[in-house]
Amino acid sequence: MNKEIERKFLVKNDGWRGKAEPVLYRQGYIARTVDRTVRIRVAGSEGFITIKIKVGPISRHEFEYPIPIDEANELLNSLDPAEIIEKYRCTFEECGHVWEIDEFIGANKGLIIAEVELSSEQEHINLPSWVGEEVSKLSKYLNVSLVQSPYSSWNKNS
Repeated sequence: MNKEIERKFLVKNDGWRGKAEPVLYRQGYIARTVDRTVRIRVAGSEGFITIKIKVGPISRHEFEYPIPIDEANELLNSLDPAEIIEKYRCTFEECGHVWEIDEFIGANKGLIIAEVELSSEQEHINLPSWVGEEVSKLSKYLNVSLVQSPYSSWNKNS
């Protein structure tokens, strides 16, 4: 069993750009409850099915398996297009950790989130200068939440 411990941050400037080639991600959820999700993802030319179970504020059990790309696309195409998240992801190492920057498109355009995986919830990290406010414990920034309440629908004044 793999345990995912992840912190999320808003991105405050473009200092991360150019550090990696962006890869297009398309993903949707074929099942979701308050603490569990089953996700289908196409990342570039690869397909995946992932099961996540929440076990702490920023921790989840994660089971991820490759599946044939045509099957991943068929599963995604069976969903309502409004239930699919699209984003470009850049992955690179900085300040001693691997960072994933998700720049959302479609209904979540304008949202850019930096994620870093840790070995424990207490692990110290040095934040790059382009990292802004932490949003790890704000559920509205979870991809599964962005399907139901896209960034474009948020009241930016509240």
